[in-house]
Amino acid sequence: MTLTRTLSVQQRIAHTEADGQPVAFAESGDGPVLVCVPGWISDIELGWAIRPERAVAEALGRGRRVVRYDLPGCGRSRPAGAVPSFELALAALDAVIAASGADRVDLYGISFGTAVALAWAAAHPGRTRSLVLYGGWADGAALAPPELRERIPALVRAHWGLGSDVLADIFAADADATGRASFARYQRAAASAETAADILALSYRVDAATDAHAVDCPALVIHRGEDRAVPVAEGRRLAALIPGARFEALPGRSHIPYLGDVTALSALMLRFLGIAGPPAVPPALTPRQREVAALVADGLTNREIALALTITEKSAESHIEHILTRLGFRSRAQIAAWFASGSGS
Repeated sequence: MTLTRTLSVQQRIAHTEADGQPVAFAESGDGPVLVCVPGWISDIELGWAIRPERAVAEALGRGRRVVRYDLPGCGRSRPAGAVPSFELALAALDAVIAASGADRVDLYGISFGTAVALAWAAAHPGRTRSLVLYGGWADGAALAPPELRERIPALVRAHWGLGSDVLADIFAADADATGRASFARYQRAAASAETAADILALSYRVDAATDAHAVDCPALVIHRGEDRAVPVAEGRRLAALIPGARFEALPGRSHIPYLGDVTALSALMLRFLGIAGPPAVPPALTPRQREVAALVADGLTNREIALALTITEKSAESHIEHILTRLGFRSRAQIAAWFASGSGS
């Protein structure tokens, strides 16, 4: 195994290997190690630039050394010569934990990563302090009918542009059009069509029931109530398989954890992990955006906002779209409630 380190802005980038394949990981924060097990495809550098994703990592970093990594073939873990497999995903997690130097870890599994986290915890009894599982499932065959389980990876493989747009509509359902387009671009930047299709196909073959039964640590299972990719019932089934697991449903339709109410998500995680301090909050608005938010709270239309601020109606509309994206909201009513609560002051 080789291990090299470089420094990036506020996160430490490192490289190791799993079964001869490259694995890049990033560390931030301080404390006992918490490893974020990626769901599907990711890019630790691009993800760090996504404000809500970074906000959650920074909130966790108040009490944990947070380790995020890319699966071989994704993000900074390229080039990789091996075809993605569950065994390689598990080896990548094992390599990252070994490189962290930790004997015991907390695991935060996301989507497909929940099955990988469960498998590692089951194979290493006593080494997992706790499990946080977001958007997971026990039986991949339950996610979609057989024809869809074949067609969606085939679409991604043949037409990655269209495929990434389709998946953005499903995975990022709470985002506006701009946010979904941004997520589609992120997917295409994070992995090739072949890698994305292979890992997506793996997701449909997940069978985590046996590993779930074997978990011997506290577990928190979180799911969004209207998740368009993985029905909330699958999250409940997964929680029921894990001895003593706690299940929490959050409002929202997005499968991606940082698209939606990251404050509520991080608050659940922080309480479960015993990390003190406030939960993650979306970044502050610019002065102009605060002005627009105040007028939205007053009930003004885009045209009225434009007249009040001496800007074009198109500019007013653009400001509102940026506010929705930055705060992770879907409606003007949410902006109004947010401002009325004093958050905009």
